[in-house]
Amino acid sequence: MNLSLSIEDIIKKHNETLPFSGAILIKDKDVIFGQGFGFANRSERIENTLNTRFGMASGCKIFTAVAICQLVQNNMLTFDTYLKDCVDFSFPNFDAGVTIHHLLTHSSGIPDYFDEEFMDDFEGLWKALPMYSVQSPKDFLPMFQNKQMKFSPGERFSYNNAGFILLGLVVEHLTGLNFTAYVEKNIFRKCGMLDSGYFRMDQLPERTAIGYIDSEQSWRSNIYSVPIIGGPDGGSFATVYDLHKFWDALLNNQLLSPEYTNILLTPHIQENEHIYYGYGVWIMMIGNSIFKYYVMGSDPGVIMQSSVYAKSKIHAHIIGNINKGAGMIASKIDEIILC
Repeated sequence: MNLSLSIEDIIKKHNETLPFSGAILIKDKDVIFGQGFGFANRSERIENTLNTRFGMASGCKIFTAVAICQLVQNNMLTFDTYLKDCVDFSFPNFDAGVTIHHLLTHSSGIPDYFDEEFMDDFEGLWKALPMYSVQSPKDFLPMFQNKQMKFSPGERFSYNNAGFILLGLVVEHLTGLNFTAYVEKNIFRKCGMLDSGYFRMDQLPERTAIGYIDSEQSWRSNIYSVPIIGGPDGGSFATVYDLHKFWDALLNNQLLSPEYTNILLTPHIQENEHIYYGYGVWIMMIGNSIFKYYVMGSDPGVIMQSSVYAKSKIHAHIIGNINKGAGMIASKIDEIILC
């Protein structure tokens, strides 16, 4: 089977009904497929390329998890450390038993500022709290820190953005650095991810795609629909090439020791029949074997899925500046790889 031709066919069929806007890189030792689609700037008709930077939304939670694992590796805390012992903020209704492990695995039971089990209008958050006022992890706290627990720590998996905000605060408390500065220094620079960063929405650098929200009759940018700058739960920018550099560095133990890389990539908790979660990373299991590791994200004007297939070591990075497409394309690629 010619994998390159099969992927071209998948994307061609997808674009016939739902044109993708973004970039796709499929790579092992060599590039199997790589192409940009649509426009990074529709008004100026600037095309997306493989060197275009795109928002990652929640796809960058893995950076937060790596940061925490680095601190554990350096004996600055443990996965069993209680939240209450490593931040200076008050959470009057939180269970005292919430640990770092619970936060990393979305099993803490703390309230979320955007609970995806019950909410789907991310833009609606900023009607009460202007998006331009959310510029650091602590700025999220008024949205959830005084709310009641959803369930007891460790009881079950429930995807939780606020948990990763708290992990970012832990990084800041223990290192004395702003969270984004820590990640850029200790992850992006170590990987050679020179095109990646936490860019302000009102100060986007060159080669950065504008996120677009499409309706039936018009479109608009996402500048008023997401926080003005990303943080521990999402919002960094990267190219598909930088995503490849990140996974390559992670899997070759350049960011963590073999022991802690393995801990991060361990299926710690189950979401459904085939899907598990490690620390900041989704894991698809087929039978008793790991089929792929992946991260994914979706915000208004942002869609992405970045995968590494465990056996073949093939990378598939799909990242776009619209609301749909990455997951559907990724699932078709899964089918090809599985065969």
